[in-house]
Amino acid sequence: MSMMIRIFAITGIIVAMTAPMAWAQSKPSTVSPLHESAQEKSSLIVTTDYILGPEDVLEITVWRNVDLSKTVTVRPDGRISLPLIGDVSAVGKTTVQLADEISGKLKEYKENPQVTILVKEVNSYAIYVLGEVAHPGKFPLKSKTTLLQAVTVAGGFTSTAARNKIVVFRFAKDGAGQIKIKASYDDIVLREGSNQNIELKPGDQIVVPSETMVLVP
Repeated sequence: MSMMIRIFAITGIIVAMTAPMAWAQSKPSTVSPLHESAQEKSSLIVTTDYILGPEDVLEITVWRNVDLSKTVTVRPDGRISLPLIGDVSAVGKTTVQLADEISGKLKEYKENPQVTILVKEVNSYAIYVLGEVAHPGKFPLKSKTTLLQAVTVAGGFTSTAARNKIVVFRFAKDGAGQIKIKASYDDIVLREGSNQNIELKPGDQIVVPSETMVLVP
């Protein structure tokens, strides 16, 4: 009898020890949306060829000058503001190009300024689809995306969409203003207009007007 009692006691101890482990393994892991967002941003590899865009956060360091060093966010107009030199166009440039421009402007106030720029947050890898689509809004640009793919992601055209009057607004390379690119859905799909199915760039704004709008050529 004592032998059976010992066996039951040992079995109970083993079950008690293994139950929490099994529960921990079966419990689904939860990741907060903020953590997921941070993981997405960190997964975007920023190289020297990275083109800056609106809402990117930059850490600008002027060597041996704390007052001129600053962390800034690229504004929607594509510019940043810095002490002494004021507004500088950032969008459409690499960090090296922007650093060279800032260094050149600072030469009026400081001898041989050395400027380095670090991209702390990548927020500009997104496109905007507006107008007559099912789900207008801002969409992340995680890989190469064409105009038709963007319309698809936005849920496709509405019944009143002027699908042959699509307009893409894009920041110019020098950051001065925007360029307008026109595209026709029928030309892309039914005719020899595949060159209008352009590859989108960060910050592009795709506008699908309504057929009821008065369009001025």
